[in-house]
Amino acid sequence: MKRILFLILGVVIGLSGCSMIPKYSRPAGPIPEHWPSGPAYQQTSPAPKVLDAAQLKWREFFTDPKLQKIIETALYNNRDLRLAALNVERARALYGVQRAELFPVVNAGAGFNKEQYSSDFISSGASRRVEQYSVNLGITSWEIDFFGRIRSLKKQALEEYLGTEEARRGAQITLISEVARAYLAIAADRTNLNLARSTLKAQEDAYNLVMRKYNINLVGEIDLERARTQVDTARGDVVLYMQQVAQDENALNLLAGSPVPEDLLPVDLESVTPFMDVSPGLSSEVLLKRPDIMSVEHQLKGAYANIGAARAAFFPSISLTTAVGSASNEFSGLFKAGKGTWVYNPQIVMPIFDAKTWAAYRVSEADRKIALAQYEKVIQNAFREVADVLAVRGTVDQQIAAQQSVVNSAQKIYRLSSKRYDNGIDSYLSVLDAQRSLYSAQQGLISLEFSKLANEVKAYAVLGGGGQEESPGNKPKDKDSFQENILSLLSFGVME
Repeated sequence: MKRILFLILGVVIGLSGCSMIPKYSRPAGPIPEHWPSGPAYQQTSPAPKVLDAAQLKWREFFTDPKLQKIIETALYNNRDLRLAALNVERARALYGVQRAELFPVVNAGAGFNKEQYSSDFISSGASRRVEQYSVNLGITSWEIDFFGRIRSLKKQALEEYLGTEEARRGAQITLISEVARAYLAIAADRTNLNLARSTLKAQEDAYNLVMRKYNINLVGEIDLERARTQVDTARGDVVLYMQQVAQDENALNLLAGSPVPEDLLPVDLESVTPFMDVSPGLSSEVLLKRPDIMSVEHQLKGAYANIGAARAAFFPSISLTTAVGSASNEFSGLFKAGKGTWVYNPQIVMPIFDAKTWAAYRVSEADRKIALAQYEKVIQNAFREVADVLAVRGTVDQQIAAQQSVVNSAQKIYRLSSKRYDNGIDSYLSVLDAQRSLYSAQQGLISLEFSKLANEVKAYAVLGGGGQEESPGNKPKDKDSFQENILSLLSFGVME
């Protein structure tokens, strides 16, 4: 009997490598091999000091000490990131549950049974009461994975876990970039607030000057009311930017998960430390390092594994129930010689016709096609995001230079208009028009400077930067210890 059991286990070990999973090869991305080129794009060849975003950690890119502290707080407190981490833990636990299906569940049991029989069913003189003590150690309904159904489901669970881990990393990158953007928004709106306050001060000074001229009948009432309108408009802008700064701070507090101290907030855009420059490289293959693309690729691999499980369902299912133990009518004789018991019950079920099996196989094929379409869609979206970032990067400096020229010209026009008005050559309407043009040009320059910094943050995010190194012990290994567990059971003496 022992030889038969050892033979069966040897066959199990030999067939444990059988797999119905289709061979996976990474699909070709439905995007151009190189980044777009043209007048709106800079040369994409990396400069010596420009680094690959995927090789940078967020501390290397965001060198501003205040921003680093806010990001640290957000990574610790943000609830969305915490939920992503909990989803990773759940996926890891589900993988462990599915992987455990490969191994038999060994149970130990003990029982006591006492019965009294009718005298009609026993011989004269025999005791009507019967006691039975038993102990056993065994395996119940262990499915031997000859055709890889359980291993395919384990592979699917592994890919689900790995995809969830990449989704968590993607959520972390998104959080870091959103914190940086909110930080820049505060800096830009505080710059606009400072501009509005200085404009209000200039308008009040101009109003006081017009008032003095009005009092001595040098100007009419219409000039006085025009100057007052400008003061009221500037005062409204100050209140508006105070509101926007408060809302920006609320948004940053939400991302950080707690109120951000005032001493960590930026004073204006000039106080923000420039970010590290990153390069997209020459090839669009850099997108394959993005967490969202890696996540959907794991889902695609999981769909392949699910096909393997569906294919294995067409083959026989083999299960084994076995136990060894001892039984006696006296507790003291439970472990004496001649009291040993054993049971060995293998079972094989061969599917003949099951419409659900064919339907499940068709579902698995459809799931693979859906996962492939999602994979291609994510790659196309990623390419578009990077292309947009490169278009902004290639043009924003020229826009800033042009806008700075506009500001310089507007300042000169305002200065000349003021002199002409003071000398009585021109009307106050020209001064008002020059003031509005200068104020609008200064706001436009601030907006472009904010856009440039925000685009740098977006470039880092869309190129897959911001991830942390994973410790080797965090990810489960895609390697079965099936044979080792079988041999350990043998050495433990289950078949003794």
